Amino acid sequence: MRITKFGHACVRVEHGGATVVVDPGAFTDPAALAGADAVLITHEHMDHFEESRLRAALEADPALRVWTNGAVAGRLDGVAQRISVVGEGDAFEIGGLGVSVHGEWHAQIHPDIPRVRNIGFLFDGRLFHPGDAFTVPPHAVDTLLLPLAAPWSKASEVIDYVREAGPRQAVPVHEAVLSPIGFAVQTRLVGPEGPGTGAELTVLGEGESLELG
Repeated sequence: MRITKFGHACVRVEHGGATVVVDPGAFTDPAALAGADAVLITHEHMDHFEESRLRAALEADPALRVWTNGAVAGRLDGVAQRISVVGEGDAFEIGGLGVSVHGEWHAQIHPDIPRVRNIGFLFDGRLFHPGDAFTVPPHAVDTLLLPLAAPWSKASEVIDYVREAGPRQAVPVHEAVLSPIGFAVQTRLVGPEGPGTGAELTVLGEGESLELG
């Protein structure tokens, strides 16, 4: 399995003959969608779901399919036959790549801001993308795509999430809200110079890839 980091929360997953793109939102280069077999969207916020770009990709490639929750699917009228609505406990395959769905709600930003639905995706039982939540996968995974910074989190929660999830390694995503200095501070806290998470921290730059054993 090969993962490539794109803007913010977007990751491209390649396994066997399948190419899957997760959360190609407004902070992501549209090129991330080129050649994809499927797009998976965790929730409706614009940094994870950019409707016009996704519609353009669907128009350009009649074979492209989308798996997402009901709220996102409801905004994609006209292409419903190419959208699969999934939720907690569901499982499916894309070109032989097994995917299971975990989680139900976006993390709370503020009590006065309504929460939206959010789902996480577990690939081949070993790579987990939680979207905008601290959803703990059903078992310790090899690689956790770690939301590094968000309006709904603080550093102590990020550290404790990695400890609870128990991955072998954590790969930071969801960092567009940070300045370069802020990114350095946050990765130091969740890395070996921090209080410790029990996981190796593997930082990928834009467009960089990582082979998972």
